[in-house]
Amino acid sequence: MIEGMSLRERKKIQTRSRLLAEATRLFTERGFDQVSVAEVAEAADVSKMTVFNYFDSKEDLVLAPMEEHIGDVAQVVGDRAPGESAVAGMRRQFLAAIERRDPAVGMSDSPVALGLLRLIQQTPALLTRAHAFFARTDELLIDVLVEDGEDPAVARIVAAQLIGTRNTLITENHRRLLAGESAEAIASDAVALAERAFDLLEKGLGDFATRA
Repeated sequence: MIEGMSLRERKKIQTRSRLLAEATRLFTERGFDQVSVAEVAEAADVSKMTVFNYFDSKEDLVLAPMEEHIGDVAQVVGDRAPGESAVAGMRRQFLAAIERRDPAVGMSDSPVALGLLRLIQQTPALLTRAHAFFARTDELLIDVLVEDGEDPAVARIVAAQLIGTRNTLITENHRRLLAGESAEAIASDAVALAERAFDLLEKGLGDFATRA
């Protein structure tokens, strides 16, 4: 627990974590559409009203952890140090996230994290909302770049490349985890692939894939 946090705050975090864990378990066992919010509440030993005190909708029981990170990229780019490029800032943040096995970059192999991934991929409504999340991430980054003085059209081009690269790296991490590999096993490859991807962004494609 975070040092200095009150008992009430700690209990709220524990209740939220329990709700997420029970929801993931039930959704994984029976399918998202076959489980009601009331059943999640019963499994977590709370009232249905308590569930809605923590989550606005049933979908939030799956997607809320992901959506907490919707502004991560924009914040990294917006807070970069003087002299640091957007690509360098993203590289630094992404590699640090791999190092700490952060679920936000697809580096958690916990049962809850893997269960959430499978649920999203198998449930059309969740997958649609996940795509909307990525679109919003892109919009927030564009706003930061425009605030820095970039032309809006150029900002959209750059954001598409930055977000596209990051999402592809995360998708590859997810693919390997869902195939049964551990986060520890894929970590070094994830770092190497990220380094190459950000090198391509930083230096440009240039003569990449030039046909002999």
